[in-house]
Amino acid sequence: MKFERKHALLLLAVAVWNVVTFGNFAKNLWSAYEAGEERATGYWVAHTLLIVGNFVIAGLLGALGLKALRASRDA
Repeated sequence: MKFERKHALLLLAVAVWNVVTFGNFAKNLWSAYEAGEERATGYWVAHTLLIVGNFVIAGLLGALGLKALRASRDA
């Protein structure tokens, strides 16, 4: 399969969406923690891992999207 410009833009859009939504989620999670919200340790660990995992996915999709965008310009 050959990546086209529309594929690259979609990958970049999903990467940005992940960063924005999970950045907001991280901010809200931190605010809850700072406010002393009583939760089990597993709650904090699980949600932190979800946030980190989604930032990693966003990084991978963003890198792939940039690579595809550059390749579509060269073609």
